[in-house]
Order: sequence, then C-alpha cells, then structure tokens
Amino acid sequence: MSAREAAPPEPPPLATEDLRRLAGFLHERTGMAYGESRRTYIERRLTERMQRCAMPSFAGYMALLRSSAAEVEALVNSFTVNETYFYREEAQLACLSRSLLPEIVRRRGPGDLVRIWSVPCSTGDEPYSIAIWLLENWPLVDAYNIEIIGSDIDTRALADAVAGWFGARALGRLPAALVARYFEPAEAGRWRIIQDLRESVRFTRTNLVDQASMAAQGRFDVVFCRNVLIYFDDASRSAAASHLFDALNPGGFICLGHSESMARMSGRFVARHLPDAIIYQRPLP
Repeated sequence: MSAREAAPPEPPPLATEDLRRLAGFLHERTGMAYGESRRTYIERRLTERMQRCAMPSFAGYMALLRSSAAEVEALVNSFTVNETYFYREEAQLACLSRSLLPEIVRRRGPGDLVRIWSVPCSTGDEPYSIAIWLLENWPLVDAYNIEIIGSDIDTRALADAVAGWFGARALGRLPAALVARYFEPAEAGRWRIIQDLRESVRFTRTNLVDQASMAAQGRFDVVFCRNVLIYFDDASRSAAASHLFDALNPGGFICLGHSESMARMSGRFVARHLPDAIIYQRPLP
C-alpha cells in the first residue's frame, strides 16, 4: 500500500469531556445513554466515522455534525444496536394471536382496520415475523384489514428491511417449511422474503424520544417495542413510555422485552398477565 493509499491515522483517545459531549449529543437525538463504561464502544464507532469523513480532530468532527444532517444520520446509524432474528420471543407472538387480537376484534366489525407496530424494527425480522405468524396461526387473518408498520431510527437498517434479504442466522428459529413457503431460494447464503410479504409491511423512520415523529405514525392496536429501552436512561425511558401510550388506541397493548418492565417507566399502563406473556395495556375509557 502506498503512502497515498494508507488509511488515515486513528484519532487519539477521547478526553473525558469530549466523551461526555458526544454522549450528550447522541442522548439528545436518540435517548440512548452512553458513558465512561462504554468508552471502547464509543471510540471505535467515532473513529470509523471520523476516518470516513477524513476528519483528524474531534473538534472538527463536532463542527461537521452541526452543519451536516447527513453525517448526524450516519453517526446515529453507527451507534444503533440491530440484534434481531425471526420469531424472537415467540411466546409474545403466540399471545398476539391467542389473546390480544381476539380481544381487540371483539370491539370491531369484520373488515375493520387492525394496526400493529414494530418499533424499533431493525432490519425487518420482527414485523415480517408478525406477518408470517398471523398467516400461520390466526384463523381470522383474512377477515380483518391488518396493517403492519415497522419503524426505526436507523435508516441503514430500514433500507435492509425494505430489500428483505436475510442470512442463515436470522432464519435459524424458523421451521424449514416456513422458510420454503415465505422466502425465495437461497443466493450466496441469503434468502429473500417473498414479494407479497415485502409489500404487506410498510417501513418508516421514527424516533422514540421525539414526540412529533412518534405522533406522525398514528395510533395502533398492538405495539412491539422490545429490547431498546434498556439502552435509555430514566428520563428518556419516561418520555418514550409517554409517547408509546399516546400511540396506542384505548384498550391497545404493548409488548416489551423480557427484561423490561413498564411499571418502572410509567404508571399509566395496566399489566395483563396472560397465558403466554405479560403484556401492558392502555386502559379503556
């Protein structure tokens, strides 16, 4: 490699005050809380972005963030955690078809709209899982107008979700018969979800701590918001919980990750101990 082709040198370790400044910038825009305990994680991702922008100093990079919305988006994308796979926390999917939807449609008529939201949806594994699960396990799936929305703050993940390509790890929990039914033949170790399902899920960008961006999605009957609030601090969790409450129709349900509890974030929800899972509900009037 010639001197001209050599990679730019890595920036020096972040000063404590600079780390706080970057963590504050990310917290304000995403709700995610970072601190000294995650220094290595922060420095690694910051270094990648600074090298990509050929920016030798932290001060210069922060100045770039103030002038470039595209770089802010790229930085946020680099810090999001996209750990997901099909049929994750399957008990909640069983709860959806056995308990939640039957209760919801008792208050509706045939053909009425039922809205389900996966937020954050990462690369689409979860909303596509919901679609497959309902096709396979809810006998009334064709009797109602089911709308499934997947939303995330990470625009890179959303682009992957729309494209619909998945590797063996993402599909590891799906029975082989479902992979054969809902995915196109493998290409270089990847499978593509069939076009009918790609068209049945709509993907949008949203931010859990931004009220306007959440309200723009409308109201839902069921929300899956799993394994993201653990990365927030108390203030951000409280704000997100308030926005999620507002996003539910009265009587609607929210599913959190198995290690998360709405009781620690908000007193506005009612905990429902259902046969398959503990779910939280926005009370009916």
